Amino acid sequence: MSATAPFTPATLAFLRALKRHNDRTWFHERRADYERDVQGPMQLMIERLGREFQSFAPEQMADPKKSLYRIWRDTRFSGDKRPLKTNVAAVFPHRRGTRHTSAGFYIEIEAKWVFAGGGLYMPEPPSLQRIRERIAEAPAEFRSIVTSEPLLRLGGVQGECLKRVPRGFPSDHPAADDLKRKQFLAFKEWPPELMTSPEFWEEVVPVFRAIAPLVLYLNRAMRVGIGDEQN
Repeated sequence: MSATAPFTPATLAFLRALKRHNDRTWFHERRADYERDVQGPMQLMIERLGREFQSFAPEQMADPKKSLYRIWRDTRFSGDKRPLKTNVAAVFPHRRGTRHTSAGFYIEIEAKWVFAGGGLYMPEPPSLQRIRERIAEAPAEFRSIVTSEPLLRLGGVQGECLKRVPRGFPSDHPAADDLKRKQFLAFKEWPPELMTSPEFWEEVVPVFRAIAPLVLYLNRAMRVGIGDEQN
């Protein structure tokens, strides 16, 4: 992997200034700086990650236009009326799914950290039921993924869990603890200086590689894209 970092000190400087000046007028006067120092490097990073994914997660979509989150916040139903997000982030869902209906990867660049992770944040009840049914049918398959050494080095699979085994499964099921899961997440966080470090790619890409088997498992369990492939 190339040692060239995707971002520059100007990226970090802009994000730090944005936290102090979360204002529409301030941002519009500096939109060119944002596009050059933040948005542009982020789009190049997305393109690079798309090429990296081909070797271990080719099902995941990496598109500079679709993956990149908008900088503007939706304040319609929020008491916090600050107009701008103070981070820049991208999501990489399944090519035949969406960011809300499939498992995928996520990366966030902020003035205080670099964050990369993936999995499934808030699956809809039918999707969660399919995942639980697959876990129940073959507990060892799921266990082999979540206990893999690369994933354990990230802290394992995390997220909210039920207090009891969900209805429809025996309370003494061998996979009881895994059936309680409501979220399936793994991630790593670094200091913000990583964004300009030559070690950026060597740090970030292995995180996605470690999470890829979990993402693949979840999407197959939810049958994401399977109907499309059969049509």
